[in-house]
Amino acid sequence: MVKPSPSIASQLGQLLIARKISLSTAESCTGGLIASTLCAADDTPLFYAGGFVTFNDQAKTAILGVRPATLEKHTAVSRRAVEEMVTGARLRSGADVSVAVSGYAGPEGGTDGTPAGTVWFAWQMTGAETMVKSTCFTGDAQAVICQATDYALAGVQQLIEQSNK
Repeated sequence: MVKPSPSIASQLGQLLIARKISLSTAESCTGGLIASTLCAADDTPLFYAGGFVTFNDQAKTAILGVRPATLEKHTAVSRRAVEEMVTGARLRSGADVSVAVSGYAGPEGGTDGTPAGTVWFAWQMTGAETMVKSTCFTGDAQAVICQATDYALAGVQQLIEQSNK
């Protein structure tokens, strides 16, 4: 069974603690694996504010404040959706930095032709520009979810290392 890398979460946790930065997560296709991976790191309460798992559109709207119009026009697996998800997570949690993930882990892709394995990511830090990227991972759903978890955490680390905080 494929698993996310615990060393990425541990290194990130140490960095967040050293910089006195708190983190929150907004997950869709990863279903809480990012949060679970963070919770397995040492001293999690010192850096992890919490997370939101919003798998369907209704939850994204009710919990994170993603606009229904965004979901209707762009779908939940889109740049616009993860931008609104990451803002909602950061504002609702009070964290300094947040990451949001939404994608098609598989085996099916989107009805719009987006292939399985496509995942959108957004990272946001107070006072900095939001970073947004998408990628298409290979493998079965479990492999895609694990790869997306590692990618999301590596992106948080990159954002923090590039900041002045």
